[in-house]
Amino acid sequence: MKDRFKTSFKGVRYRKHPTRKHGVNYDQYFIIRYRLDGKDKEEGLGWASEGMTASDAFLRLTELKKNQKLAEGPQTLKEKRQILSEEKKEQAATRARLEKENITFRQYWDEKYFPAYSIGRKKDTIRKNREHFNKWIDPVIGNIPLKDIKPFTIEKIKKHILDDGKSARTLQYVLATLRHAWNTARLNGLVVGESPTKQIKIPKVDNKRVRFLNHKEAENLLEALKAKDKMTYEISLLSLHTGMRFGEIAKLKWGHVDTDKGTIDVVDPKGVTGRIAFMTAKVKAMFDGMTRGKHDDYIFQKPRKDKDAEKEPLKDTPKIYAEVVADLKLNEGITDKRRQIVFHSLRHTFASWHVTAGTDIYTVKKLMGHSNISMTERYSHLAPETLQNATRVLEKSIKKAEHKAGKVVNFPT
Repeated sequence: MKDRFKTSFKGVRYRKHPTRKHGVNYDQYFIIRYRLDGKDKEEGLGWASEGMTASDAFLRLTELKKNQKLAEGPQTLKEKRQILSEEKKEQAATRARLEKENITFRQYWDEKYFPAYSIGRKKDTIRKNREHFNKWIDPVIGNIPLKDIKPFTIEKIKKHILDDGKSARTLQYVLATLRHAWNTARLNGLVVGESPTKQIKIPKVDNKRVRFLNHKEAENLLEALKAKDKMTYEISLLSLHTGMRFGEIAKLKWGHVDTDKGTIDVVDPKGVTGRIAFMTAKVKAMFDGMTRGKHDDYIFQKPRKDKDAEKEPLKDTPKIYAEVVADLKLNEGITDKRRQIVFHSLRHTFASWHVTAGTDIYTVKKLMGHSNISMTERYSHLAPETLQNATRVLEKSIKKAEHKAGKVVNFPT
């Protein structure tokens, strides 16, 4: 080791930097030498320009020799560096864990949840989600760490919403937003356990529409729409005469329509399972009078400012519909939203007309595409005569059976 120079400390040497000066002398790199397991070992410590001195090097060497003698602690600088590295990793993990445990709901929402939620969703959906947070969620739990949010905390959100005179449906929507955010945090390991919204009792929501159009109102509405906007008239007629939802009509393609058979394939309805809608004579005539497009062309498309723009299906009910309803004063003086006429009222009217005409509930369920019969049973009160007729049929069958058995039973007619 010709380039190593001894120091006044046993086992400590140094080598000179070929060009760099430290003070009046060349910079020195300190090295310690010792025996371990019967072998000579040499390890570097650092430059004098970095603060290392011969005495510091000797102290490190003394520490290693002591550890070797007592068989404890790091016995080489390499081992000591590894231990320090592991300690730093552990400290970093601890800091990260503590930061994660103390992240507030607002931090989580702004930095992680909402940016990801906003990708690929409709602008209106994003806007409503943000409104729920800004108005109801953030003022109550924004500063609270995720891990500390409990059901009783969510009860405060519930109280604020109901005290403000908002409906139970609004409460449902806000809690759904909060629940989705929580479940996303759980999937990412930020919280554990079920959403605290699960234990919140929500008042029963009755938003079922109870009003439907009579035939004169429906005729006036269709005539007014026809005079204002052809497409709005067409989708309104289609909903009124087939019971199709707006979303189903918006996704309707020419390949789904068979005017020869008088049928419409509803391939992507709300209830997932497809169904067949049947045309009335007016609906058939409407389709026959339209210029048929390609198999995969949407029948009802958004108006295009640029004729070369891509054809897109309708996203929302045309505004002209609400304007005509207002012109006809169909909702004048009516504050109960369940009794106000909207586009969905056409579907509701379709079902109501069927039941009052004597169509049985099971058939109406199939025509409407309801997933379960309970959704259709709300129309049953419109068919008292149908129920009475069913009772009379039962009475006649009983009477017939009694005659065969030789008994005569008189029933009131």
